[in-house]
Amino acid sequence: MTETLIQLVYLVSSVLFILSLRGLGRAETARRGMQYAMLGMALAVLATLANEQIVSYEWILIGLIVGAVMGYPMGMWVPMTAMPQRIAFSHAFGALAATLVGIGEYISAAKHGGMATISAGKMTALGLEVLFGALTVTGSLMAFGKLQGILPGRPLTYPHQNTTNLVLFGLGLSCFVYLIWVPEAQWVFWLMVLIAFMIGILMVVPIGGADMPVVIALLNSYAGLAAAATGFALNNNILIIAGALDGASGFVLALVMSKAMNRSFGNVLFGAFGSAEVAAAAVGGGGGKSGTMVAINAEDAAMRLAYAQKVVIVPGYGMAVSQAQHQVRELVELIEKRGVEVRFAIHPVAGRMPGHMNVLLAEAGVPYDKLLEMDEVNPKFPETDVALVIGANDVVNPAARTNSASPIYGMPILNVHEAKSILVLKRGTGAGFSGVENDLFIDPKTSMLFGDAKDSLGHLIVEVKAA
Repeated sequence: MTETLIQLVYLVSSVLFILSLRGLGRAETARRGMQYAMLGMALAVLATLANEQIVSYEWILIGLIVGAVMGYPMGMWVPMTAMPQRIAFSHAFGALAATLVGIGEYISAAKHGGMATISAGKMTALGLEVLFGALTVTGSLMAFGKLQGILPGRPLTYPHQNTTNLVLFGLGLSCFVYLIWVPEAQWVFWLMVLIAFMIGILMVVPIGGADMPVVIALLNSYAGLAAAATGFALNNNILIIAGALDGASGFVLALVMSKAMNRSFGNVLFGAFGSAEVAAAAVGGGGGKSGTMVAINAEDAAMRLAYAQKVVIVPGYGMAVSQAQHQVRELVELIEKRGVEVRFAIHPVAGRMPGHMNVLLAEAGVPYDKLLEMDEVNPKFPETDVALVIGANDVVNPAARTNSASPIYGMPILNVHEAKSILVLKRGTGAGFSGVENDLFIDPKTSMLFGDAKDSLGHLIVEVKAA
């Protein structure tokens, strides 16, 4: 009876997880989607604690306390601008749990003499669990380091890196296949674990910060696959379902991110986008525009905004770094009081994680209906009086349409260059994360307001009030 009830609760949790994913697909229902997810996870945990196979609750209680003590500060005190690295860090913990479960199951089988009788199916599940879990642990930690600034955001390349990674992957896969048929070869198991940890490091280190949205989505998929494999190894249905949902949704999201950048997985993982060589190719590839950036002061920029009829704001990573989302909302409220129609243009890969700009603007209290996706907002640019670009770079670069020699050629962009007037808030004259020069910044219609985005917006707010 207890087992039947547990499975019934697992079924309810699975439905809640599916409803959660559906809710997260739209900004206005995202909060409800998160509530479904929290309820589903709470039910799944409670049902698991009722399992008759649990011998003692002492260590489980310790784990719950430690997890709550660590999780609450991460959820409540980490600023929204640090969400990308917090998510990467969480991926590492989730994948570590799956990896340790797989290692524990293997050690337990060896300790009790059951290794020779372990089925090929269970060894396959354990192998996949450890492989995907271990590489996700170190890969997520490398992504965290890059996003947090502990590691350089640019690609850290080394000679024959792609060959090395492919050889390591082939060796790890060989260990996995060998263990399916010879599970008692413990040294092969530990070698596979070590290789998986190494793959995670060497896979992410050569990837630049501009590709972090795809990397985070892909690591999310790997963590889900590791969880699903854990479910098969432990014969736990909720882990199989939740892991499959996580793995599939993460993979689909990675595909969406790659499409938004007009990049393939192979190019993201092995292309070292943003390296010095790529940047040099972008500058010297031919076909790019030549010119100089034209600076503007805050007073003149404020006058344009205050007396415009239609304004489109394009947020980017620069807004996140300067934590300027609240100043953006204040500026919008000021110019809207003057009768200006304001909308936000959100590119799928703006920032360092999927939905980065949506999260920041929602946290600042910007209404959801003002946030327009790329396909919806692009037709509005020709009738826009002022396009205000705040720290965005590649997602507004016309070279993606006009310069076939550019590394970002073919990437879908926001049509900011079609606006009647363009204001760009930028820290300096250098190229962005990718190292690609932006033709928009030297467009005759573009004026540059240099400085930290938060400070610049503060000056604009003062000048709009005085206008």
